[in-house]
Amino acid sequence: MINVVVAGARGNMGSEAVKMVNSDSNFELVAVVDIGYDGMKMKDVPGMMDLDVPVYEDIAECFQKVECDVLIDLTAPEAGKRHMLAAFDYGVRPVVGTTGFSEEDVKELSDIAAEKKIGAIIAPNFAIGAILMMKFSQMAARYMPNVEIIEQHHDRKLDAPSGTAVKTAQMIAEVREAQKQGHPEEEEQLPGARGADFQGMKIHSVRLPGLVAHQEVIFGGEGQTLKIRHDSLNRTGFMPGIKLACETVLKLDVLVYGLEHIIE
Repeated sequence: MINVVVAGARGNMGSEAVKMVNSDSNFELVAVVDIGYDGMKMKDVPGMMDLDVPVYEDIAECFQKVECDVLIDLTAPEAGKRHMLAAFDYGVRPVVGTTGFSEEDVKELSDIAAEKKIGAIIAPNFAIGAILMMKFSQMAARYMPNVEIIEQHHDRKLDAPSGTAVKTAQMIAEVREAQKQGHPEEEEQLPGARGADFQGMKIHSVRLPGLVAHQEVIFGGEGQTLKIRHDSLNRTGFMPGIKLACETVLKLDVLVYGLEHIIE
């Protein structure tokens, strides 16, 4: 039995994670962390499941009062980092779907995990199909190095580009030399028209109501194009990846960044 705490339990992703943990016989939901309802039970909080599970606002207090193996954090970068640091202090293994961490943040957290020999997973995307999209894009970039990325998300998302788009670009950059794309004398008539630039790859972010999470990686070559696309139609599609991460993190003693490293 894996004892789990979910942080961000009232959010769209967090509420789905609570359902997943509660329905899996290998998991036990021992507490949730959220703002504004400290000391209450989930069943007494509007928008939460009817469960006799305590709600904490202070994550350190939560770890002091419940026995926890894994923290699922689906909050925001500042809170996510704070929660990870607390988890390391209490020997809890974090599984984090929060995006927006800087490279410096990831390095700092990786160093702490390695020093304490505590496994951790940060995944910009928990959808298995999205991980395959990134892997297939990396394979294609070896042969078609001219590439642009279009990512689309709901209009409540705070960071742009998405963590998935950045991770995709990083994976492509491992097999592709940096190069300028487009006409060498092109000029933006409106600033930002060509999108963000990552080693010559252009990344375009779309934010609209009605979207969930979507990404298309477009490759261009002489006389041909290749498009690799993934669509998350609802948030239940992320749950198998979160479940896999919770089971795998118990076997790790370092921080792993990206779900692709655990689905070989």
